[in-house]
Amino acid sequence: LIIIASLLLGTTITISSHHWVMAWTGLEINTLAILPLISKSHHPRAVEAATKYFLTQAAASALVLFSSMTNAWQTGQWDITQLTHPTSCLILTSAIAIKLGLVPFHFWFPEVLQGSPLTTGLLLSTIMKLPPIALLYMTSPSLNPTLLTTLAILSTALGGWMGLNQTQIRKILAFSSISHLGWMTIIIAYSPKLTLLNFYLYAMMTTTVFLTLNTTKSLKLSTLMTAWTKTPPLNAMLLLTLLSLAGLPPLTGFLPKWLIIQELTKQDMTPAATLISLLSLLSLFFYLRL
Repeated sequence: LIIIASLLLGTTITISSHHWVMAWTGLEINTLAILPLISKSHHPRAVEAATKYFLTQAAASALVLFSSMTNAWQTGQWDITQLTHPTSCLILTSAIAIKLGLVPFHFWFPEVLQGSPLTTGLLLSTIMKLPPIALLYMTSPSLNPTLLTTLAILSTALGGWMGLNQTQIRKILAFSSISHLGWMTIIIAYSPKLTLLNFYLYAMMTTTVFLTLNTTKSLKLSTLMTAWTKTPPLNAMLLLTLLSLAGLPPLTGFLPKWLIIQELTKQDMTPAATLISLLSLLSLFFYLRL
């Protein structure tokens, strides 16, 4: 109870703060609250995952603090929405990329997700992504769009490619999360509301997938193959949810992708839109495998 309360508290503090130090405090509370949940099973793999998670998140939090201090030093204020100094913007972008697990800072995420139980994995891929995305949302006008687009396209590409040869379901979901974060990052500078829409729908679908897998106790592709005998209706729903995550029309997951592509073409970024759409076909392939 204490841990879940701390998680919600940390998230709320970060989302509702105006001052950089408060945002940082919320991120720290979040990190410390999720650690016991990752290492709950006392398996060496889980402890290793918790250690990896702690080190990456601590580094990212330090970078958030560093960027806000640089900005305060240059501009004399600590307001989150007024991050004007270019160096601070770069440092903050990299810090949030580490927090979210965007390429090239994505290495920790599949490992941590693989080492934690399914319910913790669900928290890691939904609630723990909310504070960094909220920070991105608040600072989006001053961030560098070229850098964000580059990170986004790389994330979608790598999320697609690396998910292809996985057999562990949690790792596949981690790479799917990375490629979805790519979609959210590419549009944040142009239409932040679309990022939030994408995130909410992604969180809803991922929750469905994780809870279904938790019910059928499937962790590998081999156990998922025999799971349909236990609960056929649940597995039919899982099929639809996975296709929706893949962004297949006419399912819900297609809506944010469609709106993002539309917004990118309005911004004269048709090549980027084409590229990111083609790259999401890679992740469609491994969802179809599931």
